[in-house]
Amino acid sequence: MKKALSLLLILMLMFTLVTGCAKQETPATTEAPATTAAAETTAAATEAADPEFNNVFVNIGTGGTAGTYFPLGGAFAEIWNNNIKGINATAQSTGASVANINLLIDGEVEVVIVQNDTAYYAFNGEKMFEGAAFDKLRGLATLYSEPLQIVTTDPNIKSVADLKGKNIAVGAIGSGVEANARQIIAAAGMDFEKDINPKFLSFAEASSGLKDKQVDAAFLTAGIPTAAIQDLSAQNDVFIVAIEGDVAATLKNDYPFFTDFIIPANTYKGQTSDVQSLTVKSMLCVSSEMSDDLAYALTKQIYENLDRVILAHNVGKFITKETADEAMPIEMHPGAFRYFNE
Repeated sequence: MKKALSLLLILMLMFTLVTGCAKQETPATTEAPATTAAAETTAAATEAADPEFNNVFVNIGTGGTAGTYFPLGGAFAEIWNNNIKGINATAQSTGASVANINLLIDGEVEVVIVQNDTAYYAFNGEKMFEGAAFDKLRGLATLYSEPLQIVTTDPNIKSVADLKGKNIAVGAIGSGVEANARQIIAAAGMDFEKDINPKFLSFAEASSGLKDKQVDAAFLTAGIPTAAIQDLSAQNDVFIVAIEGDVAATLKNDYPFFTDFIIPANTYKGQTSDVQSLTVKSMLCVSSEMSDDLAYALTKQIYENLDRVILAHNVGKFITKETADEAMPIEMHPGAFRYFNE
């Protein structure tokens, strides 16, 4: 009997030990996934953290002080300085698109605002960049439409053909405006050097020339309303010459960047009806040598502070994430691509 009781006690003790061990193993089994999930969450948070920099200078090439690029560049610089640790950003007035590309090539600026057609020519070594392709050029984003505007205070100039024999402001030498002026004059069947008297003037100089009757019309490629034309219309009625019909058809056939655009009535004082024109797009460009983290941070802060951009210029309301790759003629920088696709 004692042997039976002893055997029973031994069996009960073994059962208790086995059960206890089984119960202790259960928490260990459920804790492992929780620990893994926490580690993954921490890693994701680390990857998503905004990068910081150590006294990095970012100069942005814009355009003339009377254009659209300059106030936008100032807003971008302010946003970067206020929201990215270790960044020292400044905006500088330049000769705009073509000049900006050359400044970027020479390493004198880190970011530029340019027309998308100019970016295409630079990347592929065409037109004003023939034989000097800059294949390191990368896009951060396309921004807003920049309609071609032919402005005059002379109500008798109603078409591109009416520019023949006149003094015409065609933009600064080497600018995107000059390139567009040459394209439009050629599409109208005229010779740039022989059929018009070109004046290589900035936006502000063109406005002054129109006020003083030193030029009869001026070419501008900029977001609307353009400050230089607004300033002109404060004292004069202005007229926008339409780019339509065969001229527009030729331009769209020869240059894939041009698309139709209507400049709404009353954009400027004296412009009482809609005007048919064409447009290109403005865009931000950098070099492929810019780090992915810096390109990411610059792009992100612009699109997360668009209210400040709109305060700088009305065209800011057309800058959206949804259209950031619209009409992008070159490869987007990997850092910007990461922001738009994260």
